[in-house]
Amino acid sequence: MKPLQPIAMGLVIIVLSARFRGYDALADPAGWLLVAVGVSALPARVAHHGTLLRLAALAGVVSAVLWFPAVTDALDDADPSLAWAANLPQLMFTALLCHSLAGAAADAGDASASRWLSSARTAVVVVGLLPVLVFGAGLASYEVATYLAAGLVAVLVTGLLFAYGSRAWARSDPASDLRERQQGPPLPEEERPL
Repeated sequence: MKPLQPIAMGLVIIVLSARFRGYDALADPAGWLLVAVGVSALPARVAHHGTLLRLAALAGVVSAVLWFPAVTDALDDADPSLAWAANLPQLMFTALLCHSLAGAAADAGDASASRWLSSARTAVVVVGLLPVLVFGAGLASYEVATYLAAGLVAVLVTGLLFAYGSRAWARSDPASDLRERQQGPPLPEEERPL
């Protein structure tokens, strides 16, 4: 199975918006359901399964509440930074996913993929912190640039997930994953018995 594909498709649904009378026809909770399916199928060599699933679930619950136009309008009317705060689980999930995948790629000797995923992780963190400057420091003139940067980072992460979905370190083999999870991670060479 290629678990990165449902994750990427879920992120596409989450990022895209097709408004119909204020409601998003591409409901984000459906995207988070796809993401959760993909995360649960990730190979054991990808770290932080439990945390990734919990963050995806939290982001899915938040997105279900935010699907109603009255809620998002109330957040925007109260303070635009509240909408940013509501997206923090999504940002944390994306950053941790990139971090975990970068580690799996590095362990498999795929240095190029590891570098790209590490760069994507850093970009997610930077874009996630930009609203602090825009809303907190009063740099409202950069708000559009912040949204543009967030969109570009979302495209980057989604593209990387699709591009690396076929790599051996990202594919799932249920039998070997079960063995790896039961046995735990391998010991470093210096700690292995003779």
